[in-house]
Amino acid sequence: MSVKKRILSGMRPTGSLHLGNYHGALANWVGMQDAYDCFFFIADWHALTTDYENTGNMSVFAHNMMIDWLSAGLSPEKSTLFVQSSVLEHAELFLLLSMITPVPWLERNPTYKDQIIQLDNKDLSTFGFLGYPVLMASDIIIYKAHGVPVGLDQVPHVEITREIARRFNYLYGNVFPEPEAVLTESSKILGLDRRKMSKSYQNTILLSEKPEDIRAKVSTMVTDPDRARRKDPGNPDICNVFEFHKLYSPADTVADIGARCRTAAVGCVECKKMMAERLVEALAPVRDKRQYYEARPELVREIIESGNQKARTAARQTMEEVRAAVFHKTI
Repeated sequence: MSVKKRILSGMRPTGSLHLGNYHGALANWVGMQDAYDCFFFIADWHALTTDYENTGNMSVFAHNMMIDWLSAGLSPEKSTLFVQSSVLEHAELFLLLSMITPVPWLERNPTYKDQIIQLDNKDLSTFGFLGYPVLMASDIIIYKAHGVPVGLDQVPHVEITREIARRFNYLYGNVFPEPEAVLTESSKILGLDRRKMSKSYQNTILLSEKPEDIRAKVSTMVTDPDRARRKDPGNPDICNVFEFHKLYSPADTVADIGARCRTAAVGCVECKKMMAERLVEALAPVRDKRQYYEARPELVREIIESGNQKARTAARQTMEEVRAAVFHKTI
């Protein structure tokens, strides 16, 4: 019997998940559960790197994120689902890796530079923010993960983990495999205003939205900005609603709407209403599962603790090897 390769990934608990999160990562995770030995974690320590002043809702966000995951199709029978801060071995390995990671490696990290510019309203002059790639490396290699599911733009994040693992092995002996980037395809989905879907822009559709809220939000979506009147032909190629149709409507419906839009045979209001109903229908299974888990908070806590225990067992075994390698202790 072949052994499944292990993959690992995580999300920061910063609030309820939206369709951008689902199509950007979560849908891929759900689809990988049968092919891989999956470890997925709630990255609450990572959230502190940019939001260390606002921790009051962290535990609530973590609990709700787990409900989002379960509702979207992650299964505790197929995957190890856990909370980062509940496995203290991550912090121990982070400390040891920080001793051997050159500062220039961290300073050249493209995300570090980008976020300093984008998050100019926050104090990011902390060691934790500079060193988060080391914590990320700890998260990955402590489970000896074969790979990390990422999009092409995130490959550099995995490469620095490979460099850190390689340096550790050079100094202390071969303990860690070098993880690979497991490239995944994600459907590009923009926010209601055609910017990146983000809570900070208030342009999201949450996985937990009620049908009436979905309909109200879809009614505000930006369409073809050059289509001023109902009788004007539209260009579906630049219409955000049409992009949603591609994801949630049957292929023949997509083709029909595209053709009718170009000839002004369908108006934006009608098109939005059709899209809203498709989206309401598509999210119905997620809403049903959410109601189930929201009514059973103790079950959610049990799932989290069971995942924490599985993760701790794997992490502790790795740390015994690490201590033996670094300090020449007998396992």
